Amino acid sequence: MNRDAVGTSPSNEERRTTFDVRVWSLREVPQKKGTSWQVRWQVAGRPSANTRNFASKFAADSRRAEILTSVRKGEAFDVESGLPLSEWRALPKPAPVPAQVRTWLTVAREFADAKWAEHQAPGTRRTIATTLGIVTPALFDERPPASLADLVRESLVGWVFLTGRRTTLGPDGRFVENEPPAQWTNVLAWMEAHSRPVADLANADIVRAALRALSHRQDGKQAAPNTISSRRMYFSQALSFAVTRGDLETNPLPSVQWTPPRKIVVVDRRAVVDYRRAQRLLAAVAEIRPDLEAWFACIYYAATRPGETNELNINQLVLPKTGWGEAALERNNPEISPRWSDEPDKPRQARQLKHREKGEVRPVPLHPNLVALLRRHIEEFGTTPDGRIFRSTTGGPVRMSTYLTIWRRARQQALTPAEAASPLARRPYDLRHAAVSRWLNAGVPPTQVAEWAGHSVRVLLTVYAKCIVGEEQRALRLIDASFAAEQDDAEPPETPAATLSDDPADHDRVHAESTDTRPELPLAGRDRTPSVTDAAPVTELPDDDFGL
Repeated sequence: MNRDAVGTSPSNEERRTTFDVRVWSLREVPQKKGTSWQVRWQVAGRPSANTRNFASKFAADSRRAEILTSVRKGEAFDVESGLPLSEWRALPKPAPVPAQVRTWLTVAREFADAKWAEHQAPGTRRTIATTLGIVTPALFDERPPASLADLVRESLVGWVFLTGRRTTLGPDGRFVENEPPAQWTNVLAWMEAHSRPVADLANADIVRAALRALSHRQDGKQAAPNTISSRRMYFSQALSFAVTRGDLETNPLPSVQWTPPRKIVVVDRRAVVDYRRAQRLLAAVAEIRPDLEAWFACIYYAATRPGETNELNINQLVLPKTGWGEAALERNNPEISPRWSDEPDKPRQARQLKHREKGEVRPVPLHPNLVALLRRHIEEFGTTPDGRIFRSTTGGPVRMSTYLTIWRRARQQALTPAEAASPLARRPYDLRHAAVSRWLNAGVPPTQVAEWAGHSVRVLLTVYAKCIVGEEQRALRLIDASFAAEQDDAEPPETPAATLSDDPADHDRVHAESTDTRPELPLAGRDRTPSVTDAAPVTELPDDDFGL
């Protein structure tokens, strides 16, 4: 027996070793088919003794002698296996398990799951999934075969990055994977096998390829600038997520020399409708769908968003018989597929106001004209059982397809062909821009306008800068005055006035001989107001609402 302190193996792998070993005499073990002989030795630090049975006493004695020889030579024993260190080193070692390569597809899927768990708005979830579905094909190591190409985008957006469908949230707070639809099994397997390692994104050329994919639509044309900026933002967030997980050292996006298109952050002043034309548009809506006249009027007079208009409840309104009223907006219900919500089996669900926490209320003044329209609407059409003012023919919120169709018909009916071809009130959302612009031009403090409209003062002044009229007229008057002053200085000294007779012919002669040939100043510098009916090339307006 030899006792010593526990030490460390001198090999490259850290192993606990000891010189404290106890060896017992052979033990005879009776069995049904004969007798076996057992060798036993105890290594300090092991919970139990090492044993080995042999069929013959000679073989058992030989093994015991080997153990004793190692002890007498002062050889250390491996604590975990109980073997002399020389024997443990001679054992065949299992092949090292290669480190699992983390692919972009894996990281992007985990990023989508993390965002879903943050209870993001359904629209944000859809935008993230769409962005990842666009950039991921650019990060395969080869093009998918023709038989799978059409399924790639569909399976990415409809399954891989649609967390609520792909997984089930377990009671422990973890996502449990569901079985994918059979039609996507092959394409999912192909994508798993051909997704690049996420470490490849440290290569600037690969990142540029991803940015090019984000800059184009499915038909190959360039996407709108605001859309590209939004996609780039979420792609950057996914890369930062990879950094926090240790998959990348740094986010490679800032170092890539790529200039995104200029983002449109201002409202086109030509789209802002004036009061006279707005009245014509609302009258046209009243002829087409009388129950939606007040719906559009809320957007024009109170700057409500379509989703907020759908959730307007009679309990939120103060509608006096005369004068101004007030609405206390509480909820928003933008139209989006329910599959992006936490409860996809239920109808559209209202949520908190945009840019507001749950439970916050936004007061909005109601113009007397709007008060009268709402009172008349309630008298004629009533409310839903839960008090909602507006509803579709089936009782739910007014659908986007419905109000867009009505608005197109109203524009064609109320506007001239030139006006209908211009950006003037092209979308119902432009009525909201008209309301906010009117408040600003009326002199309402920006802080108050921002509170009513539901966004920050910075966004308000940035987005509506070109819709604030009045400053341009004052500037033009100053320029006119400067020209007039210089022209007065250049005139020769005044000559004695000619004496005219009472004959009218003399007056005509002198007037005809006047040397003042200055043209009459145009009205633009004196009483000019921005025109929304001037012919202008029709440009494609961005689909988003500038975050408003």
